[in-house]
Amino acid sequence: MDFQNLTIKMNNKSILITGGAGFVGSHLCDRLIAEGNEVICIDNFYTGSKKNIEHLFDHPSFELIRHDITFPLYLEIDKIYNLACPASPIHYQRDPVFTIKTNLHGAINMLGLAKRTKARILQASTSEVYGNPEIHPQNESYWGRVNPIGIRACYDEGKRASETLFFDYHRQYGLDIRVVRIFNTFGPRMAINDGRVISNFIVQALKNEPITIYGDGLQTRSFCYIDDLIDGLIGIMDQSKLIGPVNLGNPFEVNMLQ
Repeated sequence: MDFQNLTIKMNNKSILITGGAGFVGSHLCDRLIAEGNEVICIDNFYTGSKKNIEHLFDHPSFELIRHDITFPLYLEIDKIYNLACPASPIHYQRDPVFTIKTNLHGAINMLGLAKRTKARILQASTSEVYGNPEIHPQNESYWGRVNPIGIRACYDEGKRASETLFFDYHRQYGLDIRVVRIFNTFGPRMAINDGRVISNFIVQALKNEPITIYGDGLQTRSFCYIDDLIDGLIGIMDQSKLIGPVNLGNPFEVNMLQ
């Protein structure tokens, strides 16, 4: 990134991003630094990559800490974006106990940090909290159709429990929270081995291999470009009233054959 050409708005906020070396987190680091904030990136590199943030290493407003949020963290910050969690089935099913611990213990530790520092905190939840939904598209008032003991439950139920913790901290302690449910996001820095459809299609095309379609190809997804997701995350964090949950994605669905 060419820092000399960035438009700087001096907000002088100290912002913590957990999972900051991941696909979404690294783009969020870029944007918040470009807006003049001090950014502390936390990552244990379970799925994140230093390559995603190496262009920021020498930036005076960027700090990287290798840390697992299942353990407490003591910092002085103004805002927290809690993004840390393996997000693709290949990664979160590799160690399902660690996945749910990241969601539960991680949320408790970050909420405790926010409570101590009086920071506003945003939880990156997921469309998977709706389970195998019976309505399309899903709205935030829909409670979902879930399987709490299936192989996806370590991620789905972990995120649902995180949302519960966030709202309980809000009700019990008056914590300033934001909860967003992220739908399928794509763009630069996606892991090529994460098993999701866009990365699969692109990798197969680059290798001149047949494109793999599962089932009849009529299953649908809505795809959101990473820059639009970052707009949404920052917009929801910075507004004063709406705590969520808020769906962030693309309202238009396409099937896999399309």
